[in-house]
Amino acid sequence: MAVILVIDDDEQIRRMLKWALQKEGHHVLDTPDGREGASICRRHGVELIITDILMPHKDGLDVLMEIRSEFPGVRIVAMSGGSVTMPSTGCLHLASELGANEVLAKPIAKKQLLDAVNKVLGKD
Repeated sequence: MAVILVIDDDEQIRRMLKWALQKEGHHVLDTPDGREGASICRRHGVELIITDILMPHKDGLDVLMEIRSEFPGVRIVAMSGGSVTMPSTGCLHLASELGANEVLAKPIAKKQLLDAVNKVLGKD
C-alpha cells in the first residue's frame, strides 16, 4: 500500500483520516503544520499528501506549490472547509489550479476520502 502524509492543523481530522487510511493498509504519517509537512516529504518516500488548505504558519497552497516544484510525481489531495473570508469552493479551485490531483470539501465522508485516494493512486 501507499505511504501517505496527512497535513491538517485540526487534530481530530488528522486522527480520523489517519485511522481510515491505516484501516485500508496504508502507512500514514501526519503533522499539524505545513512547514513540517514539506520536511517529512523530503525524508520519507511519500506517494500521496492529503493537506488542508487553510492552516497557520504555512498553508496548504504553499505546501502544494513547494511539493509540486520539488516532487512533481507526488500525488496531492487538497481539502478545505473554507473560512469567513474565502469559501471552500474558492480554496479548492485555487488548489486545483495549482496542481492538486483531487480536491475535497470538508466535512469528508470516509467513502469519499477512500474513493479520492484510490483515484489519485490509480487503484479505482
